Amino acid sequence: MTAAAVLRSEWIKIRSLRSVAGSLTAVFLATMAVTVLSFATVGQAEADDADADLVFGAFYALNFGQIAAISFGATAISSEYVNGALRLSLAAVPRRTLFYIVKMSLIGGTALAVGLVTSFSSFLVGQLFMGDYAIGLGEPGALRAAVGSGIYLALMTLFAAGLTVLLRSAVAVLSLLIPFILIVSFVVGDVAGGVADYLPDRAGQLVLHQYPDSSIGPWTGLAVTAAWAGAALLAGWWALRRRDA
Repeated sequence: MTAAAVLRSEWIKIRSLRSVAGSLTAVFLATMAVTVLSFATVGQAEADDADADLVFGAFYALNFGQIAAISFGATAISSEYVNGALRLSLAAVPRRTLFYIVKMSLIGGTALAVGLVTSFSSFLVGQLFMGDYAIGLGEPGALRAAVGSGIYLALMTLFAAGLTVLLRSAVAVLSLLIPFILIVSFVVGDVAGGVADYLPDRAGQLVLHQYPDSSIGPWTGLAVTAAWAGAALLAGWWALRRRDA
């Protein structure tokens, strides 16, 4: 099969599998729902703090959207390990590297598109509730944060996807990544200080701060997250090449 044919077949899988399509849709819906609820209730009260980072606060709901993005990356891959689906996929596309590259490119590209729509939409909708505290994309760091958050969501999706190929289980990946992001990352940050800036989630989220208080810059932090995602993708490729389907 040609790369275009593989791309079409993989796109059909994403659209037709409800668990995969649902987790992708949840990236947008969860982020928007939390944005409306949080900004409509405590948005202006939080912004009244003189030390508040209004740019970072504008993307608060991303913390929930990234969980859905990780779920999308994991379920998009784990569907291949249900009822021998991977054997059928590799029978149709014997070139495993081609299959892997196309599949990951589609997952990453789809996550990037949805991530960018989500980040810009949540930012603009959230500012509708901010009154005198509203900021625009012209605010220093705001446009960078909007673009960077979309890239961040795509990278976390690919990070989860690569790990799922390696572990062959979405449950295992979600059990590792979600507690890590919600709990372990903050504990490490409190204990180890600057070391936490090199964790995949903390590094990537530096791009959301108007003036990051870190030893690395916002785009460098995103590059660190890209390195984590790249390592996971390489590990997944190695596993797919070496293991039986």
